[in-house]
Amino acid sequence: MSDPSGSTNPSASPGLSRADRIADAALVLLAARGMRGLTHRAVDETAHLPQGSTSNHARTRLALLEAAVRRLAVREGQVLAVDELPDPTGGLPGLVDGMALALHRYLTLNPQLLVCRYELALEATRRPELRTFFDETGRQFREPLTALLRAAGSRDPHRHTLSLVAWTEGIMFSCVAGSFHTALPSLAELRQGYRELLNGLLGGTPS
Repeated sequence: MSDPSGSTNPSASPGLSRADRIADAALVLLAARGMRGLTHRAVDETAHLPQGSTSNHARTRLALLEAAVRRLAVREGQVLAVDELPDPTGGLPGLVDGMALALHRYLTLNPQLLVCRYELALEATRRPELRTFFDETGRQFREPLTALLRAAGSRDPHRHTLSLVAWTEGIMFSCVAGSFHTALPSLAELRQGYRELLNGLLGGTPS
């Protein structure tokens, strides 16, 4: 099976641990077949592992979903690279450019990771145990953004983080699963959007 989630086939990545191969295969299935297509047997087949391998690693469906959420957070972290954004004390232009580049890279090269995220987020609304786990992994993105905004001079960094995340996730959904899926914004348009948003949040003068 080809991998629509933006990575190589998990069976063709000998450097990965078995746990990562299983989790990557779960993401492939979520993107291609949705939640109903995610089974232990299907993960074994997709990862080209002996039958029973996934059950040995994640005995329950919840454990398999948690493994997928954990791996998704790692993969998203590699794409978005929040920790690599420019120092916000150096001025907004660098921060705007870094955020626009990260979002553009996600939308153009890894859109199926977002499909996985939406599948898991919806499932989390029905499974309180997964909701807690899903929210915990999300902190790896929110907390660095809050620190960035605070360093950039935000007077209410937690509220501004919500606004920044909500705008970014709105663009993601609209361009992957919403009405703008055939009209992805250009890098220049994303820069302009972040420029307008951050200038408004931080009280700067649009430039």
